[in-house]
Amino acid sequence: MIQRYTRPEMGRIWTDENKFKKWLHIELLTCEAWAEMGEIPLQALKEIKEKARFDIERIAELEKVTKHDVVAFLTAVGEHVGEASRYIHFGLTSSDILDTSLALLLKESSELIIEDIRNFLSVLKEKAFTYKDTIMIGRSHGIHAEPITFGLKMALWYDEMHRNLTRMERAKEAISCGKISGAVGTFAHTPPFVEDYVCRKCGLKPSPVSTQIIQRDHHAEFFTTLAIIASSIEKFAVEIRHLQRTEVLEAEEFFTKGQKGSSAMPHKRNPILSENLCGLARLVRANSLATLENISLWHERDISHSSVERVIAPDSTILVDYMLNRVTTIIAKLLVYPENMASNLEKTKGLIFSERLMLELTKRKISREEAYSMVQRNAMNVWEEGTDFKEVILKDRKISTVLTRKEIEECFDLHSHLRHVDEIFQRVFGDDA
Repeated sequence: MIQRYTRPEMGRIWTDENKFKKWLHIELLTCEAWAEMGEIPLQALKEIKEKARFDIERIAELEKVTKHDVVAFLTAVGEHVGEASRYIHFGLTSSDILDTSLALLLKESSELIIEDIRNFLSVLKEKAFTYKDTIMIGRSHGIHAEPITFGLKMALWYDEMHRNLTRMERAKEAISCGKISGAVGTFAHTPPFVEDYVCRKCGLKPSPVSTQIIQRDHHAEFFTTLAIIASSIEKFAVEIRHLQRTEVLEAEEFFTKGQKGSSAMPHKRNPILSENLCGLARLVRANSLATLENISLWHERDISHSSVERVIAPDSTILVDYMLNRVTTIIAKLLVYPENMASNLEKTKGLIFSERLMLELTKRKISREEAYSMVQRNAMNVWEEGTDFKEVILKDRKISTVLTRKEIEECFDLHSHLRHVDEIFQRVFGDDA
């Protein structure tokens, strides 16, 4: 199921093949930098670039002996290059390669996620305008509050995802940081020129100062951004789950031909796609917590962070890619039931207009406390007896001495609640509104 909504490009980023390609690319760039400085003969550089390659099975075989992935990789490459391989990895430490390549992989992943967000924004915008004037009840605490439109709900989600786009672009910038500064970051055996050269060629910024590693606050920012995105998706999914409840049924996930909702109950149409997204959001958030704990390491480096990152880097980026594509599909195909929205709007028999009525009373020099009490007394009767709120208010002698029948009826004007929808859309969508 993950494969269905995850693009192949994201999966390929995290293959061993791509990882080792990145390692080799960085190693070759360091050789180029050394050659620029006259420290590697041009003929040796030419030989390295022509012969350098790797075999994944051979690397795995060597790692069983060396118990060190970078050493195994270098040995495997060296077997192809021969004598000139002595210049490969000259003056470097493993983390120079590991951290710089991880930055490249996360940068590539972020570009796909940014594209996913843009696609989702496009769908949300379309739905917002389609249902801009589709009136429904707004709810607070799960209880009917006052009227909104379904388009406003979509506009709200659009605005939130636009913030997530900005966050993801910042996260991409934060993670696009490399280092080629040696065992404790002092450039003891490799001058800063090499780092500048490699990072420039890779499209990364050199870390201004580092230890043996790039500091993990960069990574924490990246993965907490993924967690925020996943949490936004969960928020949307929870709303869809509520709207799909049988007693609400204002919107519903698409149900394909031949789909089954339950092994026991043939009538069931469950919001399984949204429920799945809620579960996956927990994983992405949990992974972000691990990156916060990775910030604190011993002295100039320990390796307690690396085992974590080998798991969460592919997992979180693949999951967020999956979640974004799935939620985009859900919203694009969402079944919306305006007639149920209209029916639900009437369930409280006019109680949703209580605030407007109270405010009109306060305009007539009645204290807010007294106006509140006058309206609430009648509202509670409606709750308990199921009568019509407007009819009850019209019969209330105390209120009728303050407001005319026409003024009372104007308080029950549905569209007065929504007269600023155009202005809200202008705020969210600008000139497109």
